[in-house]
Amino acid sequence: MPIRTACPIAPSAAERVRLKKMAYGHKTEHRLRVRAQVVLHATRGRSNARIARETGLHLDTVRRWRGRFAQVGLPGLKDRRRCGRPASFTPLQAAEVKALACRLPARNRGADLTLVAP
Repeated sequence: MPIRTACPIAPSAAERVRLKKMAYGHKTEHRLRVRAQVVLHATRGRSNARIARETGLHLDTVRRWRGRFAQVGLPGLKDRRRCGRPASFTPLQAAEVKALACRLPARNRGADLTLVAP
């Protein structure tokens, strides 16, 4: 069985700054934060197995995000488009429902919300 070697990663200075903001930013989504941390560990020359141990991720997950960053760069850390049924409601309809949900109950009496699925 052949031994897999980890993809070498050498981000530019701008990419490194962006990765650090993603990895340690308080407003970053959790999944993007974890992916950025994986890449930062990889830039320090750590093995996939060590990164998996330190982050608590599966080895295949570490391989995936390290490989995608090596191939595509920062855009590779975002989720890919998935197949499946399209959204039932438009973004405008979703915003109307959220606005209605955020109102006080006394103000909602008689509120007419007419949403029609496309």
